Amino acid sequence: MSLLWVILGLILLVVGGEFLVRSSVALSFKFNISKLVIGMTVVSFATSAPELLVSLQAALDGSSDIALGNVIGSNIANIGLVLGITALISPLGVDKNFYKLNWPMMMLLSVVLYFMLQSGNVLNRWEGLALMISLIIFLYILIKRSKLEPETHIEDLDETLQVTSGFKITLWLIIGAVALYFGSEWLVFGAKEMALSLGISERVISVTMVAIGTSVPELAASVIAALKKEKAISLGNLIGSNVFNIASVLGLTAMIQPIVVNNPKILSSDIFWMIAFAAILIPMIFAPKKFEIGRFKGFVLLAAYLVFVFMAFVGE
Repeated sequence: MSLLWVILGLILLVVGGEFLVRSSVALSFKFNISKLVIGMTVVSFATSAPELLVSLQAALDGSSDIALGNVIGSNIANIGLVLGITALISPLGVDKNFYKLNWPMMMLLSVVLYFMLQSGNVLNRWEGLALMISLIIFLYILIKRSKLEPETHIEDLDETLQVTSGFKITLWLIIGAVALYFGSEWLVFGAKEMALSLGISERVISVTMVAIGTSVPELAASVIAALKKEKAISLGNLIGSNVFNIASVLGLTAMIQPIVVNNPKILSSDIFWMIAFAAILIPMIFAPKKFEIGRFKGFVLLAAYLVFVFMAFVGE
């Protein structure tokens, strides 16, 4: 029964996230916000909403391990699972701008998060605020740099949403909000019940099953694009998603409800896996074939991810 709650929760989160993205973009067009800003801020915030709701719900329920595990596990899954499988299907070109801003920001936030959690085994409100401020500065620099590049292309922005009626936007917002609320409730409840019934910790369920679940939409979109031989995914977007997960999801959650580290394995194992997956990208894009993540590199990433999942369960 707990698995059913997890599946139903994930389905609602996917549906709610999709409606929230569509309504947010349509609303932004109504307010004449530029496509560049919509693509880099509105869409990014909206696509992080499922992770935010899950982490917030878990923190409010006293399940901080799910709140932390969801973000750490999602960041690992984005690189090991999503990037690994996509590169296996179709080799991926890497933009030279990748290591100038996006990657350093992801690494910086990953390391800073470790020291914030390690300092007192809690992510407090001030630290959450600091993460949010760092995100605002990052987005400001990103938008300013992008305006200087005329070839900037905003991906996944549905132009037809420019002519959406106010009634439809309101309806989408309501559906998205309701689906996200109940989806996060059911997913957190199901994860806690599953951990209890299987006799494993909430941390293991969250860094594996919950994290994979919240990465499914990205994985599906990437695999479909790769199979169609289209441009699979932008590595920058994937890294951007990891930045948002730490800065906005954990930042906002900690500002509302401080996140306590209950399971020491989060700090002694999981977060180091997250930092390692982030760090390995730099040597990967420079050797042996520069600025490309081919099938062999994809295989290495996916194999490393499977080792991580195996170790998470065995380490219990």
